[in-house]
Amino acid sequence: MDEEDCCVMEATGAYHYRLAEFLYAHNRMVSVTNALSIKRYGQMKFKRNKNDKADAELIWSYAQDQGVILWEPRADYLEQCRSLQAVVSLYLKQNTQVKNKLEFLESKGEKTGVVVRSLKLQLRRIKKEIETVETEMEQLIKQHDHELLSCIRSIPGIGKKTAMFLIVFTGGLESFETANQLISYLGLAPTEKRSGTSVSGSNRISKAGNPKLRSMLFLCSFTAYAHNPHCKALYERLIAKGKTPKLALIAVANKL
Repeated sequence: MDEEDCCVMEATGAYHYRLAEFLYAHNRMVSVTNALSIKRYGQMKFKRNKNDKADAELIWSYAQDQGVILWEPRADYLEQCRSLQAVVSLYLKQNTQVKNKLEFLESKGEKTGVVVRSLKLQLRRIKKEIETVETEMEQLIKQHDHELLSCIRSIPGIGKKTAMFLIVFTGGLESFETANQLISYLGLAPTEKRSGTSVSGSNRISKAGNPKLRSMLFLCSFTAYAHNPHCKALYERLIAKGKTPKLALIAVANKL
């Protein structure tokens, strides 16, 4: 392999990252491509075979036709934060499961006993672990991106958890040059389905990005509508034009 050669791979969650990191550490050019882009390219080329060799040829062909963007690893602290956030997400799911079980038992009249006490103890433990992990993540972000965190939190409507989540899953916003790029990345960009007079689908957001982050920003839009003058004016202007409250709130999320 020549030093000018570039290794191109699909983004496959945790599976591609260690290989990309290894190649980068050994001074190799690396490009990580969205797996959906590769899939759509293969469909355009009417590729029917699905095996390792065919996939490798498809990725090579895509890189030749479309060009590549060189990849760089995320900062170590962002990787740590992503791991911490994954643990928080796991604990939140467990918390919901335990609460649902406890509510089910209480609806049957079981408000005491070993099982109820055990479930309540588990809820307290999960809450404590979530607080511990989130505190560690906050300290890491403050240590490396304190100014950015303060800037985002200064926006009326965006809380601490959303601000941290935004920094962690956008790489500190360093990959975006415009607000529209960030909106598209989050899946909040509107899409239109219209052709002539026979096709007229409803406009929707693309939902192409991180669903958790998109959901958090949408929830923030409720607070922003009430306490952020710019967002309140936008919301009321859209409602006056006959737009639905949900559409207006999505616009507020974009404004944020």
